[in-house]
Amino acid sequence: MDKLIPVAVAVVLALFVSSLALFTVDQRQFALVFQFGEVVRVIKEPGIQFKIPLVQNVRYFDRRILTIDAETPELFNTREKKNVLVDSFVKWRVIDVEQFYKSVGGNEAAAVARLRQTINDGLRAEFGQKTVADVISGQRDKVMEVVRRRADADARKIGVQILDVRLKRVDFPDRISSSVYDRMQSERRTVANQLRSEGAAEAERIRADADRQREVILADAYRQAQAIKGEGDAKAAAIYTEALGKNPEFYAFWRSMEAYKQSFKDKSDVLVLEPNSAFFRYFQNPQGGERTK
Repeated sequence: MDKLIPVAVAVVLALFVSSLALFTVDQRQFALVFQFGEVVRVIKEPGIQFKIPLVQNVRYFDRRILTIDAETPELFNTREKKNVLVDSFVKWRVIDVEQFYKSVGGNEAAAVARLRQTINDGLRAEFGQKTVADVISGQRDKVMEVVRRRADADARKIGVQILDVRLKRVDFPDRISSSVYDRMQSERRTVANQLRSEGAAEAERIRADADRQREVILADAYRQAQAIKGEGDAKAAAIYTEALGKNPEFYAFWRSMEAYKQSFKDKSDVLVLEPNSAFFRYFQNPQGGERTK
């Protein structure tokens, strides 16, 4: 039993020394090993690492992509001397951890302050050269790329990379928004009225053209109808003439019967004729001959 105590003490001491000498670097981190305040080793790969106990110490730095989100929209002037409120955000990360430590002491807040100032200066310079239409839609992507490149060039001096710069919102200040909106509404109303008047004129033209075509179609239809009617009358006359030529007496009888039908179809009709009139010849003689005295 007495021999086991020194062994147990040795094991405990070994575990204690190992806990001081070994450390783990996560895949989301960089690590700097310091000795008497000086950087002696930069660790970029994850895994278990070794340091000299009580002599060396380790500091960890985030290697993930981080976001700088504007606390409040910034006020910038465009080329037309118009004030606009710009809300932006930045994506960045540490790529040279040793340079990052030497430049800003590894202080993330100090790095963010410097990057924010660099981004704002770049945005102010670009907005001053562009119109409102350019920064809202026309050249927005181009403006953001120019700002990102300039900011990245400065960020490399502190071991940082700027991955992206984006605008979340570009708007007018409240004091001028209402006047801008009123002007936009007035312009839209003018355009709408112009479109309505053009539409009314076009509708009137279409109606006039339709009426003209209707008159042309009706006139053409009437002409064709009259031509067809004339042809029918001519054919009917020819048929009557042919029938008369074949049996004139029967034709005369049939015409007289039609005349009788039309003359006496209404009891209130009055017809005054001499009894010996040719109109009544078929009443006196069915053969149609002249009436005997």
